[in-house]
Amino acid sequence: MSNKHFTLKGISSAAIHSGSQGFPESSHLSPIYATSTFTFDDADQGMRRFAGKEEGYIYSRWGNPTFTVAEKTIAALEAFNLKDKNGSPLQLKAMLHASGQAALSSLFLCNLKAGDKILSHFSLYGGTHELLHKVLHQSGIEPVIADLRDLNKAEEAMKNNAELRMVHIETPANPTIQCVDIEAVAKLAKKYNLIVSVDNTFATPYLQQPFKYDVDFVIHSTTKFLNGHGTAIGGVLLGRDIELMNTRMTKWHRLLGGNSNPFDAFLLTTGMKTLELRMERHCSNAFAVADFLCGHKAIAHVNYNGLSMHPDFATAQKQMKHPGAMLSFELKQGLEAGKKFIDSLQMCTRAVSLGTVDTLISHPASMSHFGVSREERLQFGITDGLIRMSTGIENIEDILADLDQSLEEL
Repeated sequence: MSNKHFTLKGISSAAIHSGSQGFPESSHLSPIYATSTFTFDDADQGMRRFAGKEEGYIYSRWGNPTFTVAEKTIAALEAFNLKDKNGSPLQLKAMLHASGQAALSSLFLCNLKAGDKILSHFSLYGGTHELLHKVLHQSGIEPVIADLRDLNKAEEAMKNNAELRMVHIETPANPTIQCVDIEAVAKLAKKYNLIVSVDNTFATPYLQQPFKYDVDFVIHSTTKFLNGHGTAIGGVLLGRDIELMNTRMTKWHRLLGGNSNPFDAFLLTTGMKTLELRMERHCSNAFAVADFLCGHKAIAHVNYNGLSMHPDFATAQKQMKHPGAMLSFELKQGLEAGKKFIDSLQMCTRAVSLGTVDTLISHPASMSHFGVSREERLQFGITDGLIRMSTGIENIEDILADLDQSLEEL
């Protein structure tokens, strides 16, 4: 085979081939390295590997070849067609984790210490909200919450909190689908020498690439659209400071123990191969669903970034290739209507999580945000009658028919 460098021009090609390497026994696909530990040829080799003087695997909590394939693929997708400040292809380091929450834990605990503050915004995934307000707060790290869509409020929070160390953005946000302008907030944060991280789970690298806007870190719950089939839990943390990722972040990741496992990493790699195809169908179906819901008598309002009346429409148009597959909508009759609607579904799946090939519908007030107080939920726009929908890739006529018959029961 020729050693000539070949540049991939399409993101599906990157998803399929970026993690490829010379697999043992000429295997077409990456093997599952179901091993807890790895052997050394002799004591000197073991010493070199532990000292970091020789590349090689030691223990699967520290790294595994199956993890490496998934990590290289995700890094290639997030960096696809992006350049660094010198005009060279952007290089990223990815670290696979057991879950999105584990990736967030590595991110926050590596970069923050007692006495620091972290700035984030209203409407976050319930697990992220609780991590900030319970785990980090108990550890002496104070969360500061502001509407980061309002740059005046964002800068005011940055000015008035000298202990601020990091800004964490989730966009589109869960479950209100609010969008934060990554470029504008990142520029503002750099003015105050703050670290910027972005949760890119809802958008995926196919729809949005935060590193384009000079952010420092990106995280995903790979459980969602990257895996795409609901078969495995996982998370990933990516960083552009390769030295930091290879030293301090690697140490924290290993010590916290939030590593992935070979089988889930294999399932993730398999799922990512169809990311572009799936996202195109997810997005086209979501747009049709939003259009249908906007005209229904039982719906008070629809949160979807593809609708021109959405307050964050312009932001989504600026930084996303498509508005996405996620939407939420408010039922006029509140909590009881939400429960009745969910109970009446015939095809769509009643479940939390998102990003699977089937349509998933949940009720945040009683499910994903149950651990958030009602007062806080309402402040964030997460009302009693709010329904969150992860639009699947089923035939659109079947999705609409199921929604229609369920809404007619109200």
